[in-house]
Amino acid sequence: MSIPNSRSIGIVGAGTMGEGIAQVAAGAGHQVLLFDVRSGAASDAIDRIAGRLARSVERGKRTQPEADAVIAQLGTAASLDDFSRVGLVIEAAVENLEAKQGIFRELDSIVPTDALFASNTSSISITAIASAIADPKRLAGFHFFNPAPAMALVEVVAGLATAADTMETLVDLALAWGKTPIRTISSPGFVGNRVARPFYGEALRMLEEGVADAFTIDSLVRGSGGFPMGPFQLMDLVGIDVNLAVSTSVWEATSHDPRFAPSFVQREMVSSGRLGRKSGRGFHRYDDAATEPLLPIVVPGSMPRAIEVVGDAGALQGLVDRLVQGGVRVDRVFGGKPHLRVGAVRVALTDGATATTLDLSPNTAVIDLAHDYSAISIIGVAVSDGASPDTITTVAGMLAAAGIRCVQVDDSPGLVVGRFVASLVNLAADTV
Repeated sequence: MSIPNSRSIGIVGAGTMGEGIAQVAAGAGHQVLLFDVRSGAASDAIDRIAGRLARSVERGKRTQPEADAVIAQLGTAASLDDFSRVGLVIEAAVENLEAKQGIFRELDSIVPTDALFASNTSSISITAIASAIADPKRLAGFHFFNPAPAMALVEVVAGLATAADTMETLVDLALAWGKTPIRTISSPGFVGNRVARPFYGEALRMLEEGVADAFTIDSLVRGSGGFPMGPFQLMDLVGIDVNLAVSTSVWEATSHDPRFAPSFVQREMVSSGRLGRKSGRGFHRYDDAATEPLLPIVVPGSMPRAIEVVGDAGALQGLVDRLVQGGVRVDRVFGGKPHLRVGAVRVALTDGATATTLDLSPNTAVIDLAHDYSAISIIGVAVSDGASPDTITTVAGMLAAAGIRCVQVDDSPGLVVGRFVASLVNLAADTV
């Protein structure tokens, strides 16, 4: 049974997540009380919500009366004592166990006995948080993703003592709020943040290893991988400090599993105050002086008149079809390790091996993985050590015939998108 609209919702923490959750709850018809220990923070959050709603009215996404109705549901609390009549408290405070326990410990003697507690923590043990209250059956994780008004997924997380009724109520509430809830148990990073760690971690390792720069990695992940945002863009949006805190929490909770080890680069960014969008600069710039960097697009050589497809084209068939449409003759050669022959250059799809170790010829190139070779406009390519200088331009010329821009990256296992996908799939399989 969901919490009825007649019961108000208390939200502790008026940061990005608390603000977003407040908008969701108010939009669903609940009276919302927003509290933050920082003076004026709750009022500022409501002003930002009002600004977003005003822009949505300007874009025709909602009417002015609809926006006004949401704002009318939002209020601020002077202290936690104002939560004495709420039906649910959602904590969205700093990602620190002791801080969260302190909040719930204080609330335990304030809220009605039939009210529920929920933490928006992204990685801290729900069992540990719930140990701070007298009846831990009343507390569960209620983890929204950023930005909360736009992201559909909500993790409803059970601690060891969480009651089935508590879980059911929060699942129903998420559905009533137009979200897609998934049930999970309290484990390091839960589901979403655990399987997402490689999206950030591998990006940071690639940057440290010199595979490509942040802008190039983001561009390839979007343009070739089909992801809506690149990893560095997403870290900037979430907050590099927040992302580092989650990474550190998951790493510590998994007994320092090296797959989750926090990045030195990320620590340096936080130490320098480059926290992403909220500070005006992170891996990218967001201030008035910001300009978009140039991608290292390879100047293509001449377009080939013909290529040979050795063996089964496999996933590269979409590329082959585009070459045919571009006027390139395609000849088939049966047998042998699958690859493309473009004059003296051999081109293979990445399978984790580097171009150098494939050694199909002195001039070997590896093409990165793509979500759809029939639709992409950009792709990463690496060439073997010692390859002639025109190897990369020859590949770029072939890709140009298919209408695809070529970006050279370092010859490393999986290149960029292939490395991301392998890491994400491996961890997802490990998680389930």
